[in-house]
Amino acid sequence: MGQMVSQAPPGQRRRRDPARRGRILVAAAELAARRGFHNIGMAEIGAEAGIVGSGVYRHFASKDAILVALLDQVMERLRLGAAEIIGCGADDNATLSALVSDHIRVAIQDRSVLAVYHREIHNLPEDDRRRLRRLQRHYIEEWVHVLAPLRRDLADGELRLAVHAAIGAVQSTLFFRSGLADERLAGLLDGMAHACLGVAPSSVELGEPRIT
Repeated sequence: MGQMVSQAPPGQRRRRDPARRGRILVAAAELAARRGFHNIGMAEIGAEAGIVGSGVYRHFASKDAILVALLDQVMERLRLGAAEIIGCGADDNATLSALVSDHIRVAIQDRSVLAVYHREIHNLPEDDRRRLRRLQRHYIEEWVHVLAPLRRDLADGELRLAVHAAIGAVQSTLFFRSGLADERLAGLLDGMAHACLGVAPSSVELGEPRIT
């Protein structure tokens, strides 16, 4: 008699584990930050995440799908953080300082994913690249809108230059490992970003955005 193979009853089929999906994204980001996204394979991503290679395909149809999910993740994190900060209704100085702090937090805590965003966005399919660039421009405009009343001496293009310079100062940590403790690094980046903006840091603490 042949060996019987048990099958899960209808409605009890194996479901995709969201925690496993998250592990795959973390593994892909860490590998890509070290070696470049297009120098790693699905099997390597699975091994880094502690999942057999075929298991990765249960969550992502291709390596490009992993890349899109990674970049969506970091852009959504920044967008939601900015929306919550602006939604607090604080004065412009406090709001701007909170935007700076939140971006620093992402740059330090999600360094690998943000580094992948900047290195790999040009490799995305055109529709995804345009969509993410549009979200990025909207995020920049949120900063510009808050900065404008504080720097009435600057023309429109100068405001955008200041915001790009501030964000660039924060993101310098993505490509240079200073060896500094996170708290010290955050303090230095905060001062540099505010210097680029030409605005003193606010003494009002809005708190860390609650991202779910």
